[in-house]
Amino acid sequence: MIIYTEILDKVKTHIQSFYSKDSECYCYHGIEHTSQVVNAVQEMSLHYELSEEDNFIVTTAAYFHDLGYINGGSLGHEKRSVTLAENFLEQENVPKPEILKIANCILSTQMPQSPSNLLESILCDADLFHLGADNFREKSKLIHQEIETTHQKKIGKGIWRRMTILLLQEHTFHTDYAKNKLEERKNENLQALIKEDKKAKDKSIETKKPERGIETMFRITSSNNQRLSDMADNKANILLTVNSIILSLVVTVLLRRLDNETHLLVPTILLMVSVVLTMIFAILATIPKIPNGHFELDNVERKKVNLLFFGNFYKSSYSDYEEGMNKTMKNSELLYGMLTKDVYSQGVSLGRKYVLLRYAYAIFMCGLIVSVIAFSIAVVLGK
Repeated sequence: MIIYTEILDKVKTHIQSFYSKDSECYCYHGIEHTSQVVNAVQEMSLHYELSEEDNFIVTTAAYFHDLGYINGGSLGHEKRSVTLAENFLEQENVPKPEILKIANCILSTQMPQSPSNLLESILCDADLFHLGADNFREKSKLIHQEIETTHQKKIGKGIWRRMTILLLQEHTFHTDYAKNKLEERKNENLQALIKEDKKAKDKSIETKKPERGIETMFRITSSNNQRLSDMADNKANILLTVNSIILSLVVTVLLRRLDNETHLLVPTILLMVSVVLTMIFAILATIPKIPNGHFELDNVERKKVNLLFFGNFYKSSYSDYEEGMNKTMKNSELLYGMLTKDVYSQGVSLGRKYVLLRYAYAIFMCGLIVSVIAFSIAVVLGK
């Protein structure tokens, strides 16, 4: 007659000695996890009032179910666990039908789990008891650490979190006992992970900069601003050239005739005033505005200086400029801040130029019209 309690004591001693010698690299699938699975199995065994034989079968399976990790890792560990269990149980003269049931229980824990009876369902649920436990996070971290160590491969937190979410979504407890006790907490663990993953994704979207798109935007904007600045300078040069010619003609031709043709005095003055004012505004539009050429290194980190514009550093030493640029290039926020400030400064300069040019063209147009009308009236009255 088989005394199940004595064999279970031998199984426990064998498993403990086995793990103590060879399981150092497994921080999760070790003796602690095995003990927790055994405790969960016995808890459900009491609930379902299993016979002494059935309790022996499922408890022994719980002791051996992960032993195959030690002599070959995670891949196919269930089959190696079965072999180790069979070798030990045969030495203890356990009947083959019971050994076969123990083997089937161990094999049913292979993912995805596929239990076919109550004993197998109990072991499957006990093996993943932590999914519905309060210490789920701690156990998940241990599994994560173990996989990274044994596979010698880094797995990012985000990837691991999504893998765990998928596991929780696809997993189902098989016994009514586990469903009633663990399902609610398992769903809470799942929702917490989903919320955490969504928060991480939202944060990633907020902080992640589409660098190529940003650089293209700055490049195109700067190029457009430069083109508009060149256009403004060309328009100012046209006004200066045309009005210089007009002013030359007024000085060389009209002023000499004023002694004899006094009726042309007012039109001539109007024309000269409009020409001079136009030239003044055109010159103002093209006069460059240059800062003092010095900057403080502290202002770089405070984002109060734009080192991309020569006017802010042309009087500073090269060492200060180099240090400031090194700080900028190491900090994308500083760099993009300077580029933004540079584009803004270009826009302010362009706005000033085009406002002055608008005044210049308006004065030129109105002055020319008024002067022509005045000359026409003067000519008519002079006759």
